Amino acid sequence: MSMAAGLAQRLARFPRLGLATLPTSLEPMPRLSAHLGGPSLWVKREDLCGRGLGGNKLRKLDLVLHEAVQQGADTLVSGGVVQSNSQRQVAAAAAQLGLACHLAVYHGRVAPQGPAYATSGNALLNRLFGATLHDVPWTGDRNGAIAALVETLRAEGRRPFLVPYGVSSPLGAVGYASCAVEIAGQCAAQGFAPAAVVFCSGSGATQAGLAVAGAACLPGTDIVGIDIDAEPDRVRADVARYATGAAALLGLPFDPRTLEVVAGHAGPAYGVPHKATLEALRLAARQEALVLDPVYSAKGLAGLIALLLAGRWRADQHVVFIHTGGAPSLFAHEGVA
Repeated sequence: MSMAAGLAQRLARFPRLGLATLPTSLEPMPRLSAHLGGPSLWVKREDLCGRGLGGNKLRKLDLVLHEAVQQGADTLVSGGVVQSNSQRQVAAAAAQLGLACHLAVYHGRVAPQGPAYATSGNALLNRLFGATLHDVPWTGDRNGAIAALVETLRAEGRRPFLVPYGVSSPLGAVGYASCAVEIAGQCAAQGFAPAAVVFCSGSGATQAGLAVAGAACLPGTDIVGIDIDAEPDRVRADVARYATGAAALLGLPFDPRTLEVVAGHAGPAYGVPHKATLEALRLAARQEALVLDPVYSAKGLAGLIALLLAGRWRADQHVVFIHTGGAPSLFAHEGVA
C-alpha cells in the first residue's frame, strides 16, 4: 500500500457531509512557467471545489459540520472581516444544509478598500445566502465575539454550532489533509514528485493539514506556507497547534519544527494588497486566465514568485501552487486591474 493510500484510509474514518466536490483538478501553468523561466508550475484548483463559489474552507467544513448535524444544530455561527472568504463559505454551507447562519462581522481590522467594500463581493454573497450579520469591533480575539454570539443565540432558544474563525481547528486541519493526498496521487499520475507545495497561510488549519499529510505522503516535498497576515510568528504558532492536534487525531507522528512559514510577502497588513500582490494577481490573470484575490491567493503567489526568482528551485523541478479561492472579494477592491 502506498503512503498516500494509507493516509486516505485514516482520513476515511472521519465522516464527511459531501459539501466539497473532490478531487479538485491539478492543472499545468505553462505560460506562467515560461514567463518566469521555470520551474514547471502547477495549480491545485481549490477555488472550484463546491457551491457558494468554492474555496479551501469547504474541505474543513465537510468534517466540522458533520458534527453540527450530528448534534442537531439549527444555526451555524462564525465570523470574520467584512470580505471574509471563510464567512462566505460558512453561509453557503448553511444554505445548502438548510440551517440558519449568524456571522460576527469584524470591523476595524481592515480599512475599507473602496466604496464597494462593505456591499459587494463576499459581503453581498453572505446576504444572498441568507446569513444574519452582526457588526462587532475587532479586538484581536478571533473567536471571542463568535463565542459570545453563540451564547446569545442559545439563550434565545436556538441550537447554535460554533464554526471557528477560518474553520481552523485540529478537525479542520484533518479535513484539509485530503488535499495533500490528492496532490500526491495527481502528481504521481503525471510522472513527477513536486519539489514544493506553496500556498497562502493565515488562520492556520490549511497549512496544518497539508503539513501533517505532506509528511506522510509527500516525502521530499517542501510544504511552504506564505504568511498573508503580516504576523508570521502568530501564524506559525497556530499552525503548529492545529497540526499537532490533527496528527493526534490521525494517529500520525509530526514534528512542528519542520513547519515553514515564509514572511515578507503580506504587505503592510492583513487584507491590504501591496505592489507585489497586485503584480502577481495581474500576472496570473494575463498569463493563465487565473483569477486570484488580493487578500490571500495573490499574496501566496507573490511569495512563490519571490522564492522562485531567488533561486529556490531548479528549472527542471515541479512546484504546485494551491489556489485557495477568494475571487469574490476581488470585486470589493478598487485599482486591482
